[in-house]
Amino acid sequence: MNDVLNSPLIEGAAVSALLPHEPPIIMVDKLWVHDESTTVCGLLIREDNIFCENGRFAEPGIIENIAQTAAIRAGYTASLLRNGEEGTPPLGYIGAIRKLVIHNLPKAGSELRTEIKVEHVVFDVTLISSKSTCDGEPIAECEMKIFMKK
Repeated sequence: MNDVLNSPLIEGAAVSALLPHEPPIIMVDKLWVHDESTTVCGLLIREDNIFCENGRFAEPGIIENIAQTAAIRAGYTASLLRNGEEGTPPLGYIGAIRKLVIHNLPKAGSELRTEIKVEHVVFDVTLISSKSTCDGEPIAECEMKIFMKK
C-alpha cells in the first residue's frame, strides 16, 4: 500500500452515500485511492463499533470492511459514470471467500486500511484480492468473489 497518502479522495457521509449499507453496518469511512484496478479505503475503528469486542476489531468486521471496500469501488465507479449525480449504489453479495488469513485484530482507536485489487471480472462476478493493514502491520488478506446484482 502507498504510505504517502496525505488526504482521502472522499470521507464521512460522502463515503456512506456510495454504499448500499445503513448504520451501524458501515465499515468504511474514507476512500484513499481509486484507479483502474485498485481501491484503498480506511476505517477509524471506534470503541462503539458493533464489531469491536474487548477493545479489538473482530474478524467479522474485518471481512465486512474488505467487502465494503469492494462496494465503495463499485459505488464510486457508478458515481463517476453518472458524473457525480445521485443514484442508488450498486448492490453486491459475497459469493466466496478464499485464502482468508487474519494476522491480528486491530485495536479500537486505530485506522484499518484495506487495499483491494480487481483480479478478474466475468459477467456479474468480480474476483478481488485484498490486504488490510493497521499502522503498517498486516491484519488480513484474502480473495473474495463478489456477485453484482443487476
